[in-house]
Amino acid sequence: LPAGGASLRLCSTRVAQEGINKPVVDRIIRVDHAGEYGANRIYAGQMAVLGRSSVGPIIQQMWNQEKDHLKKFNELMVAYRVRPTVLLPFWNVAGFVLGAGSALLGKKGAMACTVAVEESISEHYNNQIRTLIEEDPEKYKELLQVIKQFRDDEQEHHDIGLEHDAEATPAYSVLKTAIQLGCKAAIFLSERI
Repeated sequence: LPAGGASLRLCSTRVAQEGINKPVVDRIIRVDHAGEYGANRIYAGQMAVLGRSSVGPIIQQMWNQEKDHLKKFNELMVAYRVRPTVLLPFWNVAGFVLGAGSALLGKKGAMACTVAVEESISEHYNNQIRTLIEEDPEKYKELLQVIKQFRDDEQEHHDIGLEHDAEATPAYSVLKTAIQLGCKAAIFLSERI
């Protein structure tokens, strides 16, 4: 025992969970972890195809931010004791295929994918922010800060995609709609499974 008889307590990465709405927090962290995991796989696929092209450094920059997002959600999964979605192996493959497939359409195709995904994710994060504010903004202060920052990063990626001619992709609106339907399905499933 240290001087004075006080006991040593090891630091914990767990968050005090008194008073939180555990089902809501679990659902938010699980789906956001899955989304950031999928985003990492999308950018990995894009880099596999376009990494050495003129747009490679831009894709890498966005991917680096997504890696930071995933790292933070990995930490939050442990801190809040949230299990990951069982669909991660599927998102691993689906994300890479989406990224590589869109990149095979060229720079514009990759950027169209980025716009579609990041618009969906920004909207998703906004819905979560509203939910947590309705619950109790003070109680969820840390989680709100994380989600707001990541939402802003995703919006920046969206804007980068537009700046790099995403809308000039052949059949842009069809591609964007298909990708966003896939995102909605992924969000729905990852929240629950």
